[in-house]
Amino acid sequence: MSGCGLLQPARGIRDLRGSRSRQWCLLLVVSCSVVGTDMGQQHGAKNGLTHRELPRGMGLLLAMALMNVVLYVCLDHLFISPGRATEDPRRCPPGYFRMGRMRNCSRWLSCEELRTEVRQLKLVGEGAVKRVFLSEWNEHKVALSRLTRLEMKDDFLHGLRMLTSLQSEHVVTLAGFCEEDGTILTEYHPLGSLSNLEETLNLSKYRDVNTWQDRLRLAMEYVSIINYLHHSPLGTRVMCDSNDLPKTLSQYLLTSNFSIVANDLDALPLVDHGSRVLVKCGHRELHGDFVAPEQLWPYGEDTPFQDDLMPPYDEKIDIWKIPDVSSFLLGHVEGSDMVRFHLFDIHKACKNQFPAERPTAQNVLDAYQKVFHSLRDTVMSQTKEML
Repeated sequence: MSGCGLLQPARGIRDLRGSRSRQWCLLLVVSCSVVGTDMGQQHGAKNGLTHRELPRGMGLLLAMALMNVVLYVCLDHLFISPGRATEDPRRCPPGYFRMGRMRNCSRWLSCEELRTEVRQLKLVGEGAVKRVFLSEWNEHKVALSRLTRLEMKDDFLHGLRMLTSLQSEHVVTLAGFCEEDGTILTEYHPLGSLSNLEETLNLSKYRDVNTWQDRLRLAMEYVSIINYLHHSPLGTRVMCDSNDLPKTLSQYLLTSNFSIVANDLDALPLVDHGSRVLVKCGHRELHGDFVAPEQLWPYGEDTPFQDDLMPPYDEKIDIWKIPDVSSFLLGHVEGSDMVRFHLFDIHKACKNQFPAERPTAQNVLDAYQKVFHSLRDTVMSQTKEML
């Protein structure tokens, strides 16, 4: 058994994810097969036995036995419980950051440091509040956001406050800011917004993670972010920049290790049920099926829309949108329809016309995790029965 290095590599698999785990398991199976065959040949040669004297296929049987053991170990690690790959037990204290290959935490960059140490490269995004430039700092690629118009400064400062206060594995890493100049520096994620998911997964180097398991994990991370915002250190926050699917997806970034982080926090109003504080997302009339029913003008087409007559609402508008975002994340790969089938009940509850009767984000996350574990166990059981 030590000949194929089964025990030591199996421990190493615990630290691997996705395609790397699959590659290691494949290598282990192949190496065990080769070694098993060699062991059969060497055993016969060592004892001077002929093929007639050596039990037929002994090397092959040994190889198959070793392969079974390796596959059992691999299955237990390939179908790991979903968790955020971006979680860092050594997270920096408030006011500090670490990104990329940085070994130590660094204090958020000051106005002077942003002006002198950050080199602006090119424009990579633009919205109503800010422009985003790919930039470079200390050999790290970073995203430099600049306020576009002074009349949008309140939204800009709101987003900055959210970024500074909500730093966690759920939110893009803040590296510095300057209120005076209207600039914010964050970690740069080359895969861009979540709207690029299909385009990214169609690339050959990412096809190994284009599975229902990886896609369901992304959906779980999305719900985890919503749950975090609903129970944030700043109270219950609602993701208001989400009036359609493309706009919603643009609020999140896809990291290089295929996790999701919230990026645009310029519109996160507070809901306080104890004080009866509710929200309204914008001052225009909303249309379509993507937004929650309570976000639609309730007085019919004969009555012109008036913002002051529009009733406010709470965080349950985020719950209504979860099934649509998750459906996009699940895509149309093998097994995704099976996942949708198992999520039908919780998604139906999310689409309840009455906000108070919709589940919480934690309820949805619990249901997602239950489905993940159930399907994982089923696949593992079926695969092991084939061995």
